Amino acid sequence: MKLVTYRASVEASARLGVLAEDLVVDVGMLGATQGEDLPDTMLGLIDAGRPGLETLRDCLERAEGRFPATVATALANVRLLAPIPRPRKNIFGIGLNYVEHVAESAKSLDTAKDLPKQPVIFSKPPTTVIGPGEGIEHNGKITQQLDWEVELAVIIGTTARRVRREDALNYVFGYSVMIDVSARDNRRAGQWIFSKGQDTYAPFGPCIVTADEIPDPQGLDLWLTVNGVEKQRSNTRHMLFKVDDLISDISSGITLEPGDIIASGTPEGVGAGRTPQEWMWPGDVVVATVEGIGTLRHPVVNATPD
Repeated sequence: MKLVTYRASVEASARLGVLAEDLVVDVGMLGATQGEDLPDTMLGLIDAGRPGLETLRDCLERAEGRFPATVATALANVRLLAPIPRPRKNIFGIGLNYVEHVAESAKSLDTAKDLPKQPVIFSKPPTTVIGPGEGIEHNGKITQQLDWEVELAVIIGTTARRVRREDALNYVFGYSVMIDVSARDNRRAGQWIFSKGQDTYAPFGPCIVTADEIPDPQGLDLWLTVNGVEKQRSNTRHMLFKVDDLISDISSGITLEPGDIIASGTPEGVGAGRTPQEWMWPGDVVVATVEGIGTLRHPVVNATPD
């Protein structure tokens, strides 16, 4: 299933939906028409666990594609939000997780040239998250080096503590797309959180695809363009630490909880690694895609204070 968070109108509250071709089916309303109590938020559905997903699937099967007008809305007529508009915790970011990106970063960002022996982990606050189409803020008083990174996002579905690598994918609720925006000139004494954690620096969406539809997350093409020009293209099979490695490593010391998000790292082609270096500026449009999940399209907007 492709799950979304959406608004049916400007005044409407955010609701949980499931994509059915060109329709958004409201999950809570669908359940009500069949006497089932289904959540109306993404975090509510994640918290409901497998029984919640199974009930939703049963409701969809019983509907057989025929939905009352009060339950389904044309996708073109709704506004998609970030699938989890306000994560409960910081996003777990993974640095230097594609071999070629390690090499380009060593040349331009003063990072180590040797491959990491363990995942490089940083975090992005919940306030970084924006939904499809929202503006990535460029504050010229803070940065002149705003950079892009397309990433596969992993959403945890079950509490994971000291998980074995071979069991790790059983803890995944689903997958999404994230752009890890970075102000390269805002790193502080080797610490990345201000560089990575400013407002709007985590475009997220457009949906979450449930894990059953992506049994192997290590075979997905991903790519990114800026103003229509391709900057990044790779496949998740080139990750240095695979999704199961990341879950096992993080959960060895930090409990992963339902709704937690891991941004699994980016391939080569970032602006800092190009010759000459390239950066995003107000008026630019960045588009990121992960195969089988969807596409994010975001303008870069001027946010320089007066």
